[in-house]
Amino acid sequence: MPVHAALFLAQRASALVLAPLVLVHLALAISAIHGGLTAAEILARTLGSFGWSLFYGLFVVAAAVHAPIGLRNVLREWLGWKSVGVNVALAGFGLVLLVLGFRAVSAVTGV
Repeated sequence: MPVHAALFLAQRASALVLAPLVLVHLALAISAIHGGLTAAEILARTLGSFGWSLFYGLFVVAAAVHAPIGLRNVLREWLGWKSVGVNVALAGFGLVLLVLGFRAVSAVTGV
C-alpha cells in the first residue's frame, strides 16, 4: 500500500475513534460545569480509575495519529514542504503528543 494511502486511512480511522470520544468528553465537561463540580471534585472521581485511563489513553493515541497527518498535509500543500524532513518533523511531533498526552492521563487518573 502506498504511503499516501496508508496515511489517508490512518487519519480517517483516527477520526472515527476521535469523534465519539470528543463528544463524550465535551458532554461530560459541560455536565460537570453545569453541575457545579470543582476541578478537585472531578479529580477525586477520576483518580484511580482504570476506565478513565483507558478512555483518555485511547483519546491520546487517536489524537497523536490524527494531528500530525493533518498537519503534514497542510505543510505540504501550503508551504510546499515535500522533503523527507516534513515526515521526520511530524513523526517527532506525534511522539511528543503521545508522551505529553500519556503524562496528562497519568496525572488525571493516577493509573
